[in-house]
Amino acid sequence: MESISVFDLIKVGIGPSSSHTMGPWEASLAFVAHVKSIGKIESVKDFEVNLYGSLAKTGKGHGTDFAIVLGLAGLDYKVEDTDALAIIYQQIIDAKKIRFGGVREIEFRYDNIHFEGHIALDFHPNGMKLMVVLEDNSIIEKTYFSVGGGFIIEETVKDAQARVPSKNPCHNGDTILAHCAAMNKTVSELVLDNELSWMSEAEIEAKALKLWDEMRDAIWRGCKKEGTLPGYLKVKRRAHDIYEKLTGTQRFHSAKEWIQWLQTQEKDFNTVNKWISCFALAVNEENASYGRIVTAPTNGAAGVLPAVLMYAVCFLPRISEKEIIKFILVAGEIGTLFKKSATISAAMGGCQAEIGVSSAMAAAGLTEISGGSPEQVLMAAEIAMEHHLGLTCDPVGGLVQIPCIERNSMGAIKAITASNIALESNPKDAKVSLDSVIKTMWQTALDMNTKYKETSEAGLATNISVNIAEC
Repeated sequence: MESISVFDLIKVGIGPSSSHTMGPWEASLAFVAHVKSIGKIESVKDFEVNLYGSLAKTGKGHGTDFAIVLGLAGLDYKVEDTDALAIIYQQIIDAKKIRFGGVREIEFRYDNIHFEGHIALDFHPNGMKLMVVLEDNSIIEKTYFSVGGGFIIEETVKDAQARVPSKNPCHNGDTILAHCAAMNKTVSELVLDNELSWMSEAEIEAKALKLWDEMRDAIWRGCKKEGTLPGYLKVKRRAHDIYEKLTGTQRFHSAKEWIQWLQTQEKDFNTVNKWISCFALAVNEENASYGRIVTAPTNGAAGVLPAVLMYAVCFLPRISEKEIIKFILVAGEIGTLFKKSATISAAMGGCQAEIGVSSAMAAAGLTEISGGSPEQVLMAAEIAMEHHLGLTCDPVGGLVQIPCIERNSMGAIKAITASNIALESNPKDAKVSLDSVIKTMWQTALDMNTKYKETSEAGLATNISVNIAEC
């Protein structure tokens, strides 16, 4: 099996969807890079894009067209000002001109992007074909698949050699426990040892803390914004109102100042519960607004890890930067197990592959920094996923808003509950292992009807009156 870094799975992204926005954007950038690499960028005179399956069915609501266009223009979401992207996109639409790869200005026609929802490519539901026509009428084309979490695979190299294996490969829960027992290590120590196969300890710590900074800042931005979310559903932002009610007359100049205040407040159950929901809602309202968030393991589930980690930092004792790093390492490692043996793509497995996986990741991370044993860490992950099995992906109108945003609050609460249960349990008494629940999740994904896999053709998406033409 492929060795996957924690930082491949948890990374800075842009909303609203890792598979339908980030993946197509990455594919566009890869395609542009390919055209440049063979010296043909100055010869491009036209382009065409075909989107298949789930990418076509919910592409407009998920911003797939937006991502493709800006990617072909050579803009990278990881460094661009996210507030300026919508303006740039509209300028391209209005001018009917695009600077391909930021180099070659050509005519832009929106109808060159084809939504082929009735066609599904064999390898994965999220398929896309990108093509350019050169001045001599020759064609360059590539087929890519967006396989969840912002990962893309090019059709011609999908069986390419994987990265250098980690020192102590951990492809399932049993192997993690075996390594921890043999080496007398915690799960975070084991993961750190494996990450050292690819980068230094200083780099690992810096990357983890950078992710925490991005999570915290996404929560802060989401709590400070009010109004409605983009799209014709006109969903009202709620994190801001909860934040205002809970802070009262208090005013803060930064997220750090706000956190310091939270750490001194009474920690009654009802108030803490409301804050957890607020944290999660804030992130996913940012995600729905094409904001910068942390993909963990997907954008639709981007609020779970930040909400649980923010809960720990604000309401648990002695959560230092060292514990934050441990949380991210463990959460990421649990996520890799699902990617290797099941899926993190809603188009393949429904929402159990997104909210379910993120809840399992957060439960494991929280248990680690709460002093849980390796067995309890895996038990927490199992409990969290066990109670998301079968969760479908049915976004209303193809937007990552209803029920997606609220589901992040539910996933965060379940993660904390799963951790508490595991910490108070003897794993030797458990009847279900993490490996068995991952296997069950994949079997459930295979059995699940395709219409419940990010198509907006079933569930809530068909029981709420919206204009399907807008999807």
